[in-house]
Amino acid sequence: MTVTEQYLLDTYRARRLGEPAPPAPGTHDWQLVRELRDYRRFRAVLAGRPARGRLRAALSRLLPGRRPHPTC
Repeated sequence: MTVTEQYLLDTYRARRLGEPAPPAPGTHDWQLVRELRDYRRFRAVLAGRPARGRLRAALSRLLPGRRPHPTC
């Protein structure tokens, strides 16, 4: 069963039982990405590492001819 089919089945059940419809698939994806990013930054601060710019700094070290970007 696909995600869409499961959503339609859940919506049908909710309507028959008089309950609120479930959120559509993918509705909260960006919220999850933001929460994951915030959690990783929090864990970095607790570990004593810079919270921002780690990926950009790592990439600038790998690319020749680029100056390393100062991190916060």
